[in-house]
Amino acid sequence: MPVTLSDPLKQILDGPVFVTVVTIQPDGGPQASPVWVRRDGEDLLISTTVDRRKTANLRRDPRISVVVQPADEPYLYAEIRGEASLTTEGGQDLINELARKYVGKDYAEFNPEAHQDAERVVVRITPRKVVGRL
Repeated sequence: MPVTLSDPLKQILDGPVFVTVVTIQPDGGPQASPVWVRRDGEDLLISTTVDRRKTANLRRDPRISVVVQPADEPYLYAEIRGEASLTTEGGQDLINELARKYVGKDYAEFNPEAHQDAERVVVRITPRKVVGRL
């Protein structure tokens, strides 16, 4: 069952906070990646590409954990555990929106090699449990 994010957590997620997503490798071990994030209601959206390890991991097992830890308040944190769904629809729009949020320009301006990226994937994370101090 989905959970509701606290207002302080929503405020942090709405700013340019880096989060770490953790997916499950084929051998059962963790795979962690720092990423940009956007909130859509109670869900979180991250961007990746079809050829990345986290995409393959999530296609095999949609369980995901997201660690939120503001750089300016490192003793505040939240771990959001949930399930991910993936789509390529809106993938380029999301990476551009995230780039404008974090660096103030479209992704191709921030990363000139972006035209060489594989197709973008939108990962929608539906929280199932939140633990921590936020």
